Amino acid sequence: MITFTIVTITYNAAGCLSRTLDSVLRQTWPYVEHIIVDGASSDDTVAIAEDYARRSDASDCGHKVLIFSEPDRGLYDAMNKGLQRATGDYVLFLNAGDFFPSDDTIKTVIKGGNLEETPSGEWPAVLYGDTDIVDGEGRYLRPRRLRPPRRLTWRSFMQGMLVCHQAFYARTDIAREIPYNLRYRYSADVDWCIRVMKEARRRRLPLVNVARTVACYTEEGQTTLHHRDSLRERYRVMVSHYGYLATLLMHCWFVIRAKIY
Repeated sequence: MITFTIVTITYNAAGCLSRTLDSVLRQTWPYVEHIIVDGASSDDTVAIAEDYARRSDASDCGHKVLIFSEPDRGLYDAMNKGLQRATGDYVLFLNAGDFFPSDDTIKTVIKGGNLEETPSGEWPAVLYGDTDIVDGEGRYLRPRRLRPPRRLTWRSFMQGMLVCHQAFYARTDIAREIPYNLRYRYSADVDWCIRVMKEARRRRLPLVNVARTVACYTEEGQTTLHHRDSLRERYRVMVSHYGYLATLLMHCWFVIRAKIY
């Protein structure tokens, strides 16, 4: 059966972790591997995760929960640890505070990607969908401003990160070969998605829009804290993939667009 590996990265996330774990526990698709990679939290994060693992076992939902807690070199190092441990057919990242929009989200992704009717060797390299933005309490705010296109290619991200990282479900056999680049502190997820899509093109595998909202992303009031550094780094990522001139022209358009709207 089709298995999904969900990777959740945590560090001192006791205040928001439960809604993430509960949304995974409620998934009606039984073939789920949930890997929680904790950065040696000093609060109750690990205790909450361990209680969740016990509840998952007791519920007989079929999910497999794995918890690892140790120091790491930051978010993307932890994500690489999750990637290397993933054994499902697809892998996605749902970090503390983020959650699935419905109990049957994974089922709808399978249906939208037509996976049960397609030989596994021909499964899409990426399944992707829409994202809703929620506040710190998990309350709906709005759809994400950048919307995924009907047809996605690796060049699409020239227009910005059109697919939220949490709504980007990658085939694990591809994703494991493409670790996050630890030279980037804030935008390695953008670089990773582009490289996964490039590999999909090389293998002639499709990227499929499942035409559903597949993730709820918690708006970070501090996006913010390192916003300027993040923008500079994202510019470097885009130059590395699209070249200096194309990236410069696109950013000029971003400025014009911001003034218009």
